[in-house]
Amino acid sequence: MDTQEILRRMHSGEVYFENADTGSEQKKFNEILYDFNQVRPSNEEKKQDLMKQLFASVGEGVYIEQPLRANWGSNTYIGNHVYANFNLTLVDDTKIEIGDNVMIGPNVTLSAGTHPLDPELRLKKAQYNLPIVIEENVWLGAGVIVLPGITIGKNSVIGAGSVVTKDIPANVLAFGTPCMVKKSI
Repeated sequence: MDTQEILRRMHSGEVYFENADTGSEQKKFNEILYDFNQVRPSNEEKKQDLMKQLFASVGEGVYIEQPLRANWGSNTYIGNHVYANFNLTLVDDTKIEIGDNVMIGPNVTLSAGTHPLDPELRLKKAQYNLPIVIEENVWLGAGVIVLPGITIGKNSVIGAGSVVTKDIPANVLAFGTPCMVKKSI
């Protein structure tokens, strides 16, 4: 399978197997991420510049506490006025969209990548990806984990420590493992 086909499959939900070329491409973004995590917190201008290089798009007024982890960075789209506390992990092997005015607590993981249940495929390092969408004005509490293919609707709040396994509608408070809607906001 050539590199272009692998990259196409990464964004299609189909199973694929990475190769040396995709690993080389990914390392370019890993280098930018490394630089971002080494910048002094007071050098906001440098952090902003590196975020523009790292992410597919990044809006105005975005503040991400260090350290940040990302598989790629280049598959993540961040809106305006987003705040992410330390240890945000982006498993962005496909698209992760974070809308305007989103607040992200510490130690949050957004994981768009996953692996097949078939043990033979896992031995071959098979993977597939499903996009994540965090709509505007969402608050993700500390330690939230969002699994592949999930959409969280606008204005919703996800309580600390939740594991989001299904879509969450707009304007609700949801929490738990698995995360469940508890009330409308």
